[in-house]
Amino acid sequence: MSEPPGAVTLAAEIPVTDTSSKQLTAQRVQPLRKPGRWIATAVALILVAQFVHGLVTNPFYQWDRFGYWFLRPTILDGLLITLEVAAYSAVLGLLGGILLALARLSKSPVLRAASWTYVWALRSIPLIVVLLFLYNFSALYKTLSVGVPFGPAFFSFDESRLATDMVVAVVGLSLNEAAYAAEVVRGGILSVDQGQHEAASALGLPKGYQFRKIVFPQALRSITPNYVNQLIGLIKSTSLVFYVSLLDLFGSAQSMGSTYPGDIVPLLLVVTVWYLILTSLVSIVQFYVERYYARGATRSLPPTPLQKLRTGLRDLRERARRETAV
Repeated sequence: MSEPPGAVTLAAEIPVTDTSSKQLTAQRVQPLRKPGRWIATAVALILVAQFVHGLVTNPFYQWDRFGYWFLRPTILDGLLITLEVAAYSAVLGLLGGILLALARLSKSPVLRAASWTYVWALRSIPLIVVLLFLYNFSALYKTLSVGVPFGPAFFSFDESRLATDMVVAVVGLSLNEAAYAAEVVRGGILSVDQGQHEAASALGLPKGYQFRKIVFPQALRSITPNYVNQLIGLIKSTSLVFYVSLLDLFGSAQSMGSTYPGDIVPLLLVVTVWYLILTSLVSIVQFYVERYYARGATRSLPPTPLQKLRTGLRDLRERARRETAV
């Protein structure tokens, strides 16, 4: 039967045999080759292997002396002082940072100016200068008094007795930490959607209640990772309290290094490992705090390291099963 003019001829369907179907099924899409990534991975592995080999085989590190010093009472006493100074300074610094941030966001121009000046000054002055200045504070003010401003004093006390080495270290670190924490807290508060403030005000809630129950809990999602970075820096900054005659972890190692000059490198390794342990523990706490405050902000909570490990092993088994099936 002849086709009418202008008609479109459809191609006949070609039957697919079982053999060709199996061949198509057996074919797999090959991923794009990326030789650059493989080369970079190989170079990184070689460098890591060389670094580890140097650590293990180089006798200059004196790993036997490292094991001797790692848990010595002198080192552990210094570690305890480091933890005390870091803990007190972190709490006081955060509280001071919250007050400074609220003053910076206040409608009072005097509070805003005072807060800005404090943050500007403490972020500009090196921490070691602050500590040394406080350590020699008694040379400027031998006695401190409490009373009426520009009037009579109710009682006074000797500054040198009050300002012990621990107090000087904690006060210096807290003053410095508060300046940085203020900007972290202020940024977290500003990250809260303005509609939250307006909704709370529309409900007639007091300002203090709005901040404690609505604004600050939401701001913590932004504050936590930034402040933990500050906390890690604070732990490392405690090494400077050695210069105000406080034997912390670094100070204890430095003192032992002066007595045993042949063990300077093992002692520095001991300090390095302990700081790595402390900062790693803080990072673990940071992960779970961030995960806690992520509730309601994300569709699913970030997986824990154990959950990531289980997922990776399950994916590996499924991939191996698919490989064997083909």
